[in-house]
Amino acid sequence: MTQQQYIISRKLNVLELARELKNITDACRKLGVSRRHYYDIKGAIEEEGLSGLMEKSRHMPRVGNRVLPEIEQMVLDYSLEYPTHGQVRVANELKQKGIQVSAGGIRSIWLRHKLEVKSLRLKRLEKWSADTGGVLTESQVRALETAKEEDEAAGEVESPHPGFLVAQDTCYIGYIKGVGRIYQQTGIDTHSNTGFAKLYLEKTAIVAADMMNDKVLPYYDERLIRILRALTDNGTEYCGRFDSHPYELFLHLNGIEHTRTKVRHPQTNGSVERLNQIIQDEFYAVAFRKKLYRSLEEIQTDLDEYMAYYNDKRTNQGKYCQGRTPSQTLKDGLELYNKYVYDAQEAVA
Repeated sequence: MTQQQYIISRKLNVLELARELKNITDACRKLGVSRRHYYDIKGAIEEEGLSGLMEKSRHMPRVGNRVLPEIEQMVLDYSLEYPTHGQVRVANELKQKGIQVSAGGIRSIWLRHKLEVKSLRLKRLEKWSADTGGVLTESQVRALETAKEEDEAAGEVESPHPGFLVAQDTCYIGYIKGVGRIYQQTGIDTHSNTGFAKLYLEKTAIVAADMMNDKVLPYYDERLIRILRALTDNGTEYCGRFDSHPYELFLHLNGIEHTRTKVRHPQTNGSVERLNQIIQDEFYAVAFRKKLYRSLEEIQTDLDEYMAYYNDKRTNQGKYCQGRTPSQTLKDGLELYNKYVYDAQEAVA
């Protein structure tokens, strides 16, 4: 006998004893219950039958604190389209569309629908794709589920204004038949999180300098910003004699101070490492499954389109961005740049 069956049996005993004794008061006295309890049981049976005698939970959900059903559906639809985005990112992206919901509200919705972790949201996407025949295939979802996620680097680099520090790194993308081994030179402004990326077929000091010359410096020159420092690891493409090493010589001629990360401590260059992971998850993981590339130029063209989206439209949760896009953060940081750089130069003069 279950607990619910036992409770129902005890309540029925009150009615049966009263029927046998033909006296409600005596039956209640013998069983140690009140007459009010007898009439409550009788009324419950008359209204709901035996189900009315079952124990009811006293816990009531606080429905009043929940978001509106239409907003909850928008969150679920967004999580289906972008299952790898975290709760803060989802809240910021929806805010850009005029939908006000906090990161905590996003997580509450995920918890109600058992979507609180990325793997559960990916499984939901996999089921949706199988049921509806959507664009994503099972192999694509499986690839996302089994992809290794790098540990997020602890801490943030202190960058008081745009141009204070540009972090640079070399990232191996992979091998494509007919193209060869592909390497990506990645750069990021550690204040605004403005990103730069260019693809090469080799990993040398020449290409490291070329990326700065072709992508980074022109971007800052258009905005009248001077780069003060560059942060790299200790790879041979970045380190050498400043008077003969191409990359070191390039930085020296442009008045950029070169800072190196501590040996065996890649987390000190965590900003660019995170950007590498973002590009891998949001661009390459999708692009290489949608299109067959035959040249490095084709990949670079699509990569440039993604980087324009990353800088101008994609919200960023960095220390200085706080939900703004990198381009918005850089624009807002121009006043700080003028204060720390121009004002300081005038004071020295």
